Amino acid sequence: MASVRPDPLLLVVLGPTASGKTSLSIALAEQFHGEIVNCDSVALYHEFDIGTAKPTSAERSRVPHHLLDCVAPTSPMTAGEYARQARRVIEEIKTRGRLPILVGGTGLYLRAALEGLFAGPQRSEELRERLREREKVGSGYLHRILRRLDRAAAEKIHANDTPKLIRAIEVCLASRRKMTELWQRGSDPLRGFRILRIGLDPDRQALYDRINRRAQKMFEDGLIEETQRLLEKYGNAASPLSSLGYKQAVQFLRGELTREQALQAAQQAHRNYAKRQMTWFRREPEVHWLWGFGDDEQIQLAAATTEKAFATDFRG
Repeated sequence: MASVRPDPLLLVVLGPTASGKTSLSIALAEQFHGEIVNCDSVALYHEFDIGTAKPTSAERSRVPHHLLDCVAPTSPMTAGEYARQARRVIEEIKTRGRLPILVGGTGLYLRAALEGLFAGPQRSEELRERLREREKVGSGYLHRILRRLDRAAAEKIHANDTPKLIRAIEVCLASRRKMTELWQRGSDPLRGFRILRIGLDPDRQALYDRINRRAQKMFEDGLIEETQRLLEKYGNAASPLSSLGYKQAVQFLRGELTREQALQAAQQAHRNYAKRQMTWFRREPEVHWLWGFGDDEQIQLAAATTEKAFATDFRG
């Protein structure tokens, strides 16, 4: 009796910001003939470079990368649209006989790509504009609204993530249901792959130290100057300007913070984000956790030898 060929492998590298996902994914891609698919919501946008810690040109030259610098700064991007694009790219990589490696820290986008999302109501630009105007009145306004409508959803979305807050409120109002209920009801999981999730969980204090150094280097490398260029070119129409690092740079440029205060606020925001990421990823199923940074050779070796990590047809 002929044996049934197993589904091809999809490797997922997840973990908090600054944990070394890029280094680990490149090492694995080089060893196992892989191609990397970005799963960071801000790294999708072109012209947002310093504050996103995208792979460098040298790193990108080592293995193929996908879904980086592919969205205009003023274009909206939803988790659903990301999932459609990511699944298309993953299928294309599979047809080339190579290993797709999904890498990033945006939990909602990862879930959308792997498990699918509910078919939510259509966008209402009128409602969205009203909500944007309300948010200008006072920071945190939209988050308070969402907490009243769907506390569970509010706990998963940061108070500064205006696009996700607006979409969540829009879904709740249009469907007259909690968005978390709709999440649980309808999904379209990715099929045709065996999924291996490898997670990085370094020592918390070491991670925070690395986060602080990375944020400081972003400021030293020109994050404020990059933010100023983006503001002059796009104004508030560039939604990634509300993301971590860029938001604090904008506050400095508006005279709301000193440079040192902006740096400290960015460092704190990134540390808080790392906490939320780990809370989210702890709920991911069947993650093979590695207790260190992805640029550590021992961690890279452990990832490469993880039980059930790689199918024999990807071994070099």
